[in-house]
Amino acid sequence: MRLARHSDQVGAMTQANRPIAGVAWMLVTGLCFVGVTAVVKHVGRGVPAAEAAFLRYLLGLVFLFPMIRPLMNAQLSRRGLALFTLRGAVHTGGVILWFYAMTKITVAEVTAMNYMNPIYVTLGAAVFLGEKLAARRLIAIGAALIGALIILRPGFRELNSGHLAMLFTALSFGASYLIAKRMTSEASATVVVAMLSITVTIGLAPFAWAVWVPPTVEQLAWLFLVAAFATAGHYSMSMAFAAAPVSVTQPVTFLQLVWAVTLGAVVFGEPVDSWVVAGGALIMGAVSFITLREAMVKRRSITPPAESTRI
Repeated sequence: MRLARHSDQVGAMTQANRPIAGVAWMLVTGLCFVGVTAVVKHVGRGVPAAEAAFLRYLLGLVFLFPMIRPLMNAQLSRRGLALFTLRGAVHTGGVILWFYAMTKITVAEVTAMNYMNPIYVTLGAAVFLGEKLAARRLIAIGAALIGALIILRPGFRELNSGHLAMLFTALSFGASYLIAKRMTSEASATVVVAMLSITVTIGLAPFAWAVWVPPTVEQLAWLFLVAAFATAGHYSMSMAFAAAPVSVTQPVTFLQLVWAVTLGAVVFGEPVDSWVVAGGALIMGAVSFITLREAMVKRRSITPPAESTRI
């Protein structure tokens, strides 16, 4: 029996050992998410942030049709419904802030500061879920915070509401991820994703109504494209994780910052800020280190003990 279990583990590891495919899928993921940023930036101030966010999620509900049956069959407890509601509320705030930040600061700054999300998740897991923080993780978190300070440079340049919005965006998305981590014990990944889309759409509705401006057909088309890019990005990310270890795919995400800087400079005429690039690189390095360490720990946990290979 031990030998059979070991064979299953080896088979699973072999299936998820296609590095070229994993890198390719992660490249597609980066392009999709940069596409989301580009389209939202293009729509700009033509549609208020809350309304643009609401329309993006409302139009994106069309992609939930394949999830209807699992959603209908899900038997959620009162606690599960409460967690879904809480996550929807937290994520709603993050989405509004992200759309707002896109109208105030550069594409590169938004992308670089968004890398703080995993750092907040790591800190939140330690505070609220009781996970231990080793010295190496603490050093990586400290490096990431220094990276954020390099980007913001408080006292050396004027900060606007967009920078503050991105700080709270990362906090909101980090909290949303932690709640999702709790919810995985009660519902499948399909149900978790579907409920997030539904609750955020409902949560955004009153904010959108308060600032409603009739959108044009062209604006609706652009926002539907945002929904399509976002859905494709999440799908390709899942494919990347299934094809190769995180240690292979994680470093590829740094290219998003390269593409964001290029996009901002070429398409939107934004100046290339070397401080933003340096700070983003430092944050991404810290995130990659934490991710690689977690992958190593998980690999050790599934490595069978020596006697399990014996008959």
